[in-house]
Amino acid sequence: MDTYLPPNRLLSTRAIAMPSDTNPSGDIFGGWLIAQMDIAGGNIASIKTKGRVVTVAIDALVFHKPVFVGDEVSCYAEVVRLGRTSLTLHIEAWVRRALANEVIKVTEGTFTFVAIDDDHKPREFPKATTSKDDN
Repeated sequence: MDTYLPPNRLLSTRAIAMPSDTNPSGDIFGGWLIAQMDIAGGNIASIKTKGRVVTVAIDALVFHKPVFVGDEVSCYAEVVRLGRTSLTLHIEAWVRRALANEVIKVTEGTFTFVAIDDDHKPREFPKATTSKDDN
């Protein structure tokens, strides 16, 4: 099943789009999908910075295809920039259509996170040596 993993990306989250995630017309809310991507990015960002992070920017968000009720939504992240207190991730949302093996990239965007301390102030995070598998 993981044969469709995008190269150089880390699987961060997986969720099923449910009827409660739709608007009155039955379409999955774009905001629900953005939230899934933000959760995925926050997960990877907190691992990379070894602590708490907050989202400070979402840039270049593109919706390529719709998400339907029953789709399995997988979010993948790749670190594209490491700063002193922030990092930027390219996040892609892919779906496996319900009851099918068709896999499609539906959305992608660039999310920036800032590492924060207990007082909600930016903090420097330790830079690990990165390997090809440590995106």
